[in-house]
Amino acid sequence: MAILDGLGKYRNTGLLIMRIGIGIMFIVHGFPKLAGGPSGWEQLGGSMKVVGVSFLPTFWGFMAAVAETFGGFLLIVGLFFRPACIALVFTMIIAALVHFGRGDGLSGASHAIELGMVFFSLIFIGPGKYSVDKK
Repeated sequence: MAILDGLGKYRNTGLLIMRIGIGIMFIVHGFPKLAGGPSGWEQLGGSMKVVGVSFLPTFWGFMAAVAETFGGFLLIVGLFFRPACIALVFTMIIAALVHFGRGDGLSGASHAIELGMVFFSLIFIGPGKYSVDKK
């Protein structure tokens, strides 16, 4: 449609809007996990068993909570953008595998898979013009 053709010049604005929206949601989901403390981190880190890692569950749970909380913040500001996306891809892979392991099927794992694909794509795209990394 001709009326929408001109929107291409606002790619960086669209990327910023996506970064802010997804970043806020990851902070909202990650902060309670981070605030859950060692017992919550241990439970969360137990998810690593799906890839055969059964040692240091508290550490892995803490790292997942940090990846979601601070990864969301880093997405918003566009700082250390690609490393944050890599951490979030890994977190989403584990989340999807946990859903499959529970028998939730594709419908249960779809949200994690979709977000993992977004973060994987953003590794290639980068944070855009409106980011700390670009400054």
